[in-house]
Amino acid sequence: MKAGSSCEPSFSELIAAIVAGDDRAALSMLDAEPALSKERAGSGATRQHAQPSFFEPIRHYIYAGDTALHMAAAAFRPGLVDALITKGAELRARNRRGAEPLHYAVDGGPGVPAWDPAAQAKIIARLIRAGADPNALDRSGVAPLHRAVRNRCADAVAALLAGRADPRAPTGKGSTPMRLAIGSSGKSGAGSEAAKAQQARIVQILRDHGATD
Repeated sequence: MKAGSSCEPSFSELIAAIVAGDDRAALSMLDAEPALSKERAGSGATRQHAQPSFFEPIRHYIYAGDTALHMAAAAFRPGLVDALITKGAELRARNRRGAEPLHYAVDGGPGVPAWDPAAQAKIIARLIRAGADPNALDRSGVAPLHRAVRNRCADAVAALLAGRADPRAPTGKGSTPMRLAIGSSGKSGAGSEAAKAQQARIVQILRDHGATD
């Protein structure tokens, strides 16, 4: 990540405040240096060096190309998301893996301490309303809806579908949202009662929107 001067807040300091849930500090930094809203991480997690780029409070990595909007979405900070959008943050900014802020907004799920389903749904609606594409694909051919289904985030699935996400569109490997919902997510904690409850809700939500397979 780029370092700022001694008298100006740096991008890394802004990200640290976002991850810590310190909205006041983050907003102060953005007021002092509005350009931070458009800055991108110059480095981040790789297969060889992932752990230094992992933020335990939100159980999320930062990757090269990520912006403050990516991380505010991942941290479930709707107030910061609003502020960043107002300051001109790029809604369609893609990181090195092709993920946009909306992809990060659907992360979390049962077992993630920082997960806030209500804040998550609010952020998703805000991003889409501002111009984010609910059907945007990352480099693996995964849309936010696929990601939300796999993460077992039912309110996120509902918010995406309300924003006109395609309930039938397959991933790059051919898996539809319904298949992802019915199958195993492969994630830690997928067998918990909370995850199973989210899974059942997701299946019903998808059926209500016309998804059958």
